[in-house]
Amino acid sequence: MKSFPEMKNHIITSIPLLALVLALLFSGCAPEKTFLPADTEILHRNQDQLTEVIIYDVFTPPVASRIYAYSSLASYEALRFAGQGNPSIAERLKGFGKMPQPGSGNHNFMLAACRAFFTVAHNIKVFSVDSLKTYEESLFKGFRESLDDSTYERSVAFGNLVAQTILERAKTDGYFESRGKPRYLGSNDPGKWRPTPPDYMDGVEWCWNTMKPMVMDSASQFSPAPPPPYSMDTNSYFYKSLIEVYNISKNLTDEQRTIATYWDDNPFVIEHSGHLMFANKKITPGGHWMGICAIAAKQSGADAVKTARAYAMTAIALYDGFISCWDEKYRSSYVRPVTAINEHIDYAWMPYLQTPPFPEYASGHSTITASAAEVLTSLFGDNFAFQDTSDLRYIGMQRHFNSFREAAAEVSISRVYGGIHYRFSVDIGAEQGKKLGTYINQRLND
Repeated sequence: MKSFPEMKNHIITSIPLLALVLALLFSGCAPEKTFLPADTEILHRNQDQLTEVIIYDVFTPPVASRIYAYSSLASYEALRFAGQGNPSIAERLKGFGKMPQPGSGNHNFMLAACRAFFTVAHNIKVFSVDSLKTYEESLFKGFRESLDDSTYERSVAFGNLVAQTILERAKTDGYFESRGKPRYLGSNDPGKWRPTPPDYMDGVEWCWNTMKPMVMDSASQFSPAPPPPYSMDTNSYFYKSLIEVYNISKNLTDEQRTIATYWDDNPFVIEHSGHLMFANKKITPGGHWMGICAIAAKQSGADAVKTARAYAMTAIALYDGFISCWDEKYRSSYVRPVTAINEHIDYAWMPYLQTPPFPEYASGHSTITASAAEVLTSLFGDNFAFQDTSDLRYIGMQRHFNSFREAAAEVSISRVYGGIHYRFSVDIGAEQGKKLGTYINQRLND
């Protein structure tokens, strides 16, 4: 990672000497806007900082996806002018309208993108502002030392304008109306979700389907068929699926445990030791896939604009994926395996992973990762092999995959290994997410 003096030197020395001399000699004949090279590493560092804050503040996965989506979209909309012919993404989404254009004079669009990114982050939901501001002060100091005053101020002003346009849409997406709702405690009716052990937390983000999607026409556009009827008849599809989860959990291989642990990404895990309880903070499932996006961008040598576009499209796939999935979760309010197994099969059984606090059907991990995998495949290609180090700093693990779809498939089955989903729920969720990701590609790609 470059220090800011190194960044400054990179900006200066990456311009060929002849081009620099010509620019100085013929500045009177130059176009109105000239550009400094955009350093993609800055974009990755910005996302890393945001992820750290999301983990620290323990945002729910749906809320985290909203933060990523608006911030990353703002970054791209400001940076896309650093090249020619880069279309707006926001103008193709629901409720954004016309995006700002830069005025005359020199701009550094990387600076504008950073300003837009953090202005949105600060105003969208992020609480731990002090840690972000420390990073920002150092970041913007580097730009200030690299640019003349007029270019600096002009770039910051454009970034602010983009941010305010993005934030206007955020004000009307339903988020603030969704706060302060009554607790969701489910139902004691057979087959219905209720709070699960060990902490019996109430249902998280139960009205997330009221959020305004970015690409979908409605939260129910890709609704799956209803889940199988709940039945403890030993010949029923539900009972056979339940017994499958139970039997797998009793005979987990080391590889299955590794896969379940690797993809857990549960920010709600609370560890218990006697009478002591403590939170074990983890990356969200969306944050994990934003990390995979970063790996793909770096490995492929994507330039700054493509990197910013990849972050924005991946975040949008995650955001709409949560809306789509949560719409069905709280409509069917389906029972989790731990509840049914404890009541009818084994009162002492606990899944390998801690069950997250919301209904079972369909699998959220399966939905959002399949959606993100389709978007990343469209951007970087099928059979894109990569070493996933997204979680290395958090849980000390990494895994290799031959494609984004292969990684998404492992995510799905990991939830069965973890004992928190039935196989039909992960299969349906993956199908739902794939349809959404394909639709996003059709709507946003040229």
